This record gives sequence, C-alpha cells and structure tokens, in this order.
Amino acid sequence: PPRELPGSAPYRSWPPTTLCLSCSPPRSRSPELPAARRGGLALPVTALWAGLSGAGREAARAAVELELTRRGLARDVHVGTDVQAAFADAFHEGPGILLIAGTGSIAWGRGEDGREGRVGGWGHHIGDEGSGYAIGQEALRQVARMVDGRAPRTLLHMAVLDALALAGGDDLVPWAASATKAQVASLAPVVAAAAATGDAVARKILDGAVEELEGHVLAILENLGPWTEPPPIALAGGLLREGRALRRPLEGALARHRLTAMARPLDPAMGAARMALAGVR
Repeated sequence: PPRELPGSAPYRSWPPTTLCLSCSPPRSRSPELPAARRGGLALPVTALWAGLSGAGREAARAAVELELTRRGLARDVHVGTDVQAAFADAFHEGPGILLIAGTGSIAWGRGEDGREGRVGGWGHHIGDEGSGYAIGQEALRQVARMVDGRAPRTLLHMAVLDALALAGGDDLVPWAASATKAQVASLAPVVAAAAATGDAVARKILDGAVEELEGHVLAILENLGPWTEPPPIALAGGLLREGRALRRPLEGALARHRLTAMARPLDPAMGAARMALAGVR
C-alpha cells in the first residue's frame, strides 16, 4: 500500500502500513490509479476502510471520507483510527486489550459484553506515559539534574549529549525548545542502551515506563470487566516489538496478573481489510 502521499505529514505513531492522505492534490497527479493497476485492482473497489493516525475525531473522519469518496477509490468508504485497525487484526470481533507504545501510548479494549474503551492517548502535553516521548523527556530532565549537580553524573549524561551532538549541558535548552515530539522520543534507544550497561538512572526511567504501561492495561481491565477469564493482550508499537527493551519486562509485569501477550506481530492493514469486509457482508 502507499506509504506516504505528496504533501502528507510524516507518519510516526505506527509502522506505515495504512494510507496517509494528501488533502487534495490534482487528480492528474493522483497516485492511486498507478498503485491500483500494479495491484491488479479496478477502481472503484467495493469497500475501503482506512485506519489513520489522528482520525479519532468525527470532523477529521468526515473530511477524509469525503476526499476518498471524491477520488472514486471505493463505492463504500469508511475511516477510523490506526488503533482500531490494529485491534481488528488482533482480535477480530472478540474481546481483548491492545497496548501501543511508540512515540505516544494508548490502550484500547473490548470487554466480553462488547463494550469498548480506551485508556491513555491524551497526547504528549498531558499524557503519553510510558511512551518514547515520555522516556526521552525524563532522560532530558535527569541530564539537567546532573548538569546542575543535583544528581551524580552517570553514563546517561554523556550518552544523551553525544546522541544530540551537543557540546555541553547548556545546549540542552535551545535543543529542547525546538525539538519535535519524534526527536525527543528518539532518545528512548539511548536510554535503553545506557540501561543495558548498568546505568541505574536509565534503568529507573525504563522501569517507570513499564509501570505506566502496566497501569494502562490494568485500568482498562477494570473498566471493561468483569471477565470470566483473563483477556488476551496484544502489544504493538516501536517500544514493544520483540527484542526491544520494554517488551520482556512488561510481559513479566503482565504475567503477575495472569495476563499473556500474543506472540505474533500485528498487521493493521489486515485489520482494516477485515473492517472493510465486515461492512459489505
């Protein structure tokens, strides 16, 4: 599928398997027809379900649905969020809890009675606990404390300055003032590498992130209960991929509550296809 169309914003919160739509490029330059031909599709297709980051608000969904319909991509067009697409791939129409931790963080669940709900997803200004952004932000705070002398300097101090190509601690202020959310989140692997060498400050930052993510799952577990049996858990996002620093500690934390994470990686595009098929049955 198309990764990013001309004029669209970079897709940061999920592996780019769903459509990123430019608002309204001229139809003559539209990339959909060549892409459809390469895939052996004749437009319009019967149904399209697009899972997009930022489509959680009705106004945004309606605007994108209108544009997709105008382009003649499908006779039946629906737009939802990338989280919904991933959830559909993980659990189809059944119960379960999906936890995503990448640049941001959110948990989405469906109870045994069909009720759905979310925890988190409030954005980096007031939420995103346990996310890459939160880890990076806390690393910056801790390095600032070390520069001040309020805390002893550890390996994390120079690791962060080196990663940002900064000459000294005073350069943190202008860097942080202009840094994007993704740039702050890019410090998460730096923290993970420092923790792997035994840096206690970095380890504490990661432990705090695991605790926050565990709290997301436990909150939605409580909100959507009661459960006759522990629900399946799906983990997704860059921080929770197999082999990443938070994956095993979080699995251990969930196991203490008799919760087990699914082993397979999720495919949000497959979930979106399932949603499209469900709409035409």
